[in-house]
Amino acid sequence: MNIEEEIVSLKKRVTKLENNRQDQLSIAVCSGDLDKILAAMIISIAAAASDTRVKLFFSFWALSALRDQKKRAKGKNLISKMFGLMLPKGEQKLKLSKMNMAGMGPAMIKFLMKKQNVMSLKDMFQQAGELGIEIVVCEMSMNLMGFKKEEIIDYPQLSYAGAATFVADAGESSIQLFI
Repeated sequence: MNIEEEIVSLKKRVTKLENNRQDQLSIAVCSGDLDKILAAMIISIAAAASDTRVKLFFSFWALSALRDQKKRAKGKNLISKMFGLMLPKGEQKLKLSKMNMAGMGPAMIKFLMKKQNVMSLKDMFQQAGELGIEIVVCEMSMNLMGFKKEEIIDYPQLSYAGAATFVADAGESSIQLFI
């Protein structure tokens, strides 16, 4: 193949890739740290408010943010119960990735957020739901951590899937992030 044929072939491939991309943001949310969950939600809300479709894939430690403090799941084995006790239960119990300061860090951040009229994380989840932001819970992570569907928050666009679903969504997205 000569250089001109290669250029034509490459242009076709680039066009095909560009046509496959959507105005969509896909974020893999793996951290369970308050500041990182806040970052994912703030970016998501900003994108959705700008008419960008948003899909969040929560896995591993990030699942702690999706646990409902009021819900209990029955039929857990010992290891699942241990994970449940050791990990934060809900967005109110998340720690900071830096400067947690024996639990004072999250309280300080929440105080500053309130003082500066920044939505709470709970309100961010509510706003995200209203904006149509989709949350996909990683089934494998959920099973590994011993969490059950009945202890996950109520959220309007919540679904359960595997990593292959995230990879497919991210492949179609114009923006992909990992937090």
